[in-house]
Amino acid sequence: MRRVVITGLGTVNALGLDVKECWPKFLAGENGITPITKFDASGHTAQIEGAVKWDQSEYFSGSDARKLDPFTMFALVATQEALSDAGLGDVRELPEEARERFGAVLGTGIGGITGILDQEGIFQDRGPRRVSPHFVPRIMANAVSGQVAIAHGLLGTVFTTSSACASSGHAIGVAFQSIRYGESDVVITGGAESSTTPLALAGFCSAKAVSTRNESPELASRPFDKERDGFVMGEGCGILILEEYEHAKARGATIYAEMKGYGSTDDAFHITAPQEDGGGPSRAMTLALKQGGVDVDAVDYINAHGTSTPYNDAIETRAIRKTFGAHADALMVSSTKSMIGHCLGASSAVELVATALSVHHGAVHPTRNYQTPDPDCDLDYVPGEAREVVVRNALSNSLGFGGHNVSLLIGQAD
Repeated sequence: MRRVVITGLGTVNALGLDVKECWPKFLAGENGITPITKFDASGHTAQIEGAVKWDQSEYFSGSDARKLDPFTMFALVATQEALSDAGLGDVRELPEEARERFGAVLGTGIGGITGILDQEGIFQDRGPRRVSPHFVPRIMANAVSGQVAIAHGLLGTVFTTSSACASSGHAIGVAFQSIRYGESDVVITGGAESSTTPLALAGFCSAKAVSTRNESPELASRPFDKERDGFVMGEGCGILILEEYEHAKARGATIYAEMKGYGSTDDAFHITAPQEDGGGPSRAMTLALKQGGVDVDAVDYINAHGTSTPYNDAIETRAIRKTFGAHADALMVSSTKSMIGHCLGASSAVELVATALSVHHGAVHPTRNYQTPDPDCDLDYVPGEAREVVVRNALSNSLGFGGHNVSLLIGQAD
């Protein structure tokens, strides 16, 4: 089997518009949760979000602004950063034969819901003839991978995965396999999401899944804390450049981490609720470790799904204990969502960017707002401050509606 390494990183999220800005804020445990200002949320029970704070017109204008949904915009910006970081900023200049082995596998849970709502309003107010000809190619889930391929001349495997909050985890896993089994040499992977709209938020509010700490948004996302009351909707993108090891080595690329394993399972239990015994996530973690040939006691850190919902956090804790046994007490476990909210289909990707930086820099970010211990959540959630520590191997977990469980194993390249 061919080895796969991570050679480039890019992100857009509630804490910043690139890795350089976000990483120090992750380590500091800063807050990205703020009141919703993009629409009137006064009638919703939840009125806060982890919003990307940018001026869209500085990146996209004219026809691009009309043709692209925000989730695709996020991906195009983060992809350019990741390719530049990897020293691959000019892929289009490579020979066609080389570009046939460059791919893009990206995930999104909901896709272009912003464009759907915009054009539905136009349809209702002005009739069918005024609906934009760009409507369908703007809102389709595969727009994100297709636009990235067009922008950079990628001629290899290109498609989109969609499995709710596990979407970009599945994308990264499939991209890993594409290189591992010889189909590709380089794959742009990760995911993007921008779904904090009045309709989507109303759906999550009705399901009582989101935090209603509207008066204290900075305290709302509190994974594993006893006082947690739901997740906070977030948006953004995470992009990773996966590359075959010898290919990366030959061109002198920086290697952040080696991708070693991928586990994917399903609970086959309930469309929104996880199975209480934690068996599904545990099997995903076990599969990732087995594929990577890594023993449980060689894992130092888990970037948890850690949504800040009562059931999910307790069940993920149970799954970690089921997988790691006595070693669970030696693990560091933290949640990126405590700072930026839940980026839904993009969450796996943003969190693997953070995990790769932990392996590379030897530092683990804290879980923000972890203040009151919960007997059902009894692991080391890295409260308070970041830790400078060698991270030999790390898992990043994602669990999605539909019972989907993904665990990604990365570590230091031996």
